[in-house]
Amino acid sequence: MPAARIIPCLDVANGRVVKGVRFRDHRDVGDIVDHALRYRDEGADELVFYDITASPDGRSVDTGWVRRVSALIDIPFAVAGGIRDVETAARCLAAGADKISINSPALERPELVAELAEAFGRQCVVLGIDSRRGPDGRLTVKQYSGSPDAARDSGRETVAWAREAVSLGAGEIVLNCVERDGVRQGYDLDQLAELIAAVEVPVIISGGAGEEKHFAEAFAAGASGALAASVFHDRRIAIPELKRYLAGRGIEVRP
Repeated sequence: MPAARIIPCLDVANGRVVKGVRFRDHRDVGDIVDHALRYRDEGADELVFYDITASPDGRSVDTGWVRRVSALIDIPFAVAGGIRDVETAARCLAAGADKISINSPALERPELVAELAEAFGRQCVVLGIDSRRGPDGRLTVKQYSGSPDAARDSGRETVAWAREAVSLGAGEIVLNCVERDGVRQGYDLDQLAELIAAVEVPVIISGGAGEEKHFAEAFAAGASGALAASVFHDRRIAIPELKRYLAGRGIEVRP
């Protein structure tokens, strides 16, 4: 089994890194490049950058900061934000991104997944799913979650959408558990288990990390990667110490 991946997430708005709670009330936490360099030096395995207002605003991610980041770091990173066509994805990859992550644009037009997989290979195509469990117990997908005013229910069920996207060519899934986002009470392992059982591509879990043990629980449950933001941004967890903790529990990590 491949080594577990530790993946800091950088939500971007107006050219700055921000962080909210349950996708609301975002606060500024610093410069994009400064964060990227810090995580490179601390031993992050990958990075993910989400331009959280791009899709709600009807625009695409700014490739200017993508180029700046790419020129300075040597670890893989994915970018997301209003990528609605092959041409925009190509510009992001040409600017230095290793993967394209799509969420709301894929919900708008599912065939986008197939178009990107055909153009660049499914290894470059990451599907982000903002998922929440309703009062009836159903897992449903939220759309335009980066903007509280634009956010809405997509009308799709989480597992069914994941299966459809994988059949179209998605090579990896990031499961963002909306109710756990920013609250640091642990990942939603039940959602994670449902999705892992449903698809045959790597699943990265996001939303809820607060302690080192939460990462260990996610990897023990089968997550390929664990994504987190505030615990890294606020220096509550140091990546080198986290990797030592995981290795001590028999979880393979990269040096």
